[in-house]
Amino acid sequence: MVIPHLRSPLSREFYDRDPRRVGRALLGKVLVRKESKQFLTARIVEVEAYLGEDDPAAHSFAGRTPRNAVLFGPPGHAYVYFIYGNHFCLNVSCLPDGLAGGILFRAVEPLAGIEEMARSRDLPINSPRDLRKLTSGPGRLAEAFGITRERDNDKDLTSEHSDLFIADDRYRVRRILTTPRIGITKAAERPLRYVIAGNEFVSGPKIPNLKPRPKSC
Repeated sequence: MVIPHLRSPLSREFYDRDPRRVGRALLGKVLVRKESKQFLTARIVEVEAYLGEDDPAAHSFAGRTPRNAVLFGPPGHAYVYFIYGNHFCLNVSCLPDGLAGGILFRAVEPLAGIEEMARSRDLPINSPRDLRKLTSGPGRLAEAFGITRERDNDKDLTSEHSDLFIADDRYRVRRILTTPRIGITKAAERPLRYVIAGNEFVSGPKIPNLKPRPKSC
């Protein structure tokens, strides 16, 4: 069973803007995977923005290639890549067709389908700490949702026929923190990581008590 309005994906227009605005707006939204008769859902609690050909840390920095072509295409498409030889990462394209920009999903808070997520990760859930480990980190959340490049790369997340999309359950985020991105070496100082303040599913090191950034660019 899933809340009716979680069956409708966010529109293409939602993604057709600056990745910094999209990143903040995605916090609190719900990642949805349709698995036969079951829905896996999780709240988005941490993302990073990548600004295209002007961002040395972005996959699109060197220009369009067969590997990163999704980032240069229409907004609202899944860009999935394989990293470190052991896990996939989910991104979504932003900006108009022809301009590269994207959002990396770093962590989500499981809502429904937790048992299926745990089976996908071969992770027994015996404590709250185990639950946090289930989807805290880009590789973990991709594995929990069965996300792979072969299955999901270039998937239209705005299509009502897609088995992977993002929906709005009207959850209101009270406070957003902005920090530098983590796990990168180029342009690492840019404040392009957005997290829901105080959420226990956020990945990476403990976040200091930073002042929240305004929600608009």
